[in-house]
Amino acid sequence: MSTSTESPLHTPLPTDKELVLKVIPMPKDCNGSGDVFGGWVMAQVDLAGAVLPARYAKGRCATVAVNEFVFKQPVRVGDILSLFASVVRVGNTSVTVQVEVFAERFLDQGRYVKVTEARLTYVAIDAQGKPRPIEQPKA
Repeated sequence: MSTSTESPLHTPLPTDKELVLKVIPMPKDCNGSGDVFGGWVMAQVDLAGAVLPARYAKGRCATVAVNEFVFKQPVRVGDILSLFASVVRVGNTSVTVQVEVFAERFLDQGRYVKVTEARLTYVAIDAQGKPRPIEQPKA
């Protein structure tokens, strides 16, 4: 028997990403089987994913691509979801981020399960909704 606290069902929270959102799904967010709708989780990931690109762009951004989206475990009503993000790439007008979602189960608080991970790309836009350049960080 292993003494490690790491397992697919109990994982440590990332230290190399920023906590950008915490949310708790409610009964209205569930399908007929009692699991939270994947679309609801996707919406939360999109909200969380937009935080860091808005900082880089210093303004409005729009989602232009969901490059990858993986559901690893079901999300249940009452789970405390922690959404972490990190910037993967900054282009001329776009920012790509990696988002990881961890569930703290209501009846197993203090232990986390990675439930979803995704990579999304956002584009900086102007008042007319047209792409605009992102000021590149100085080296």
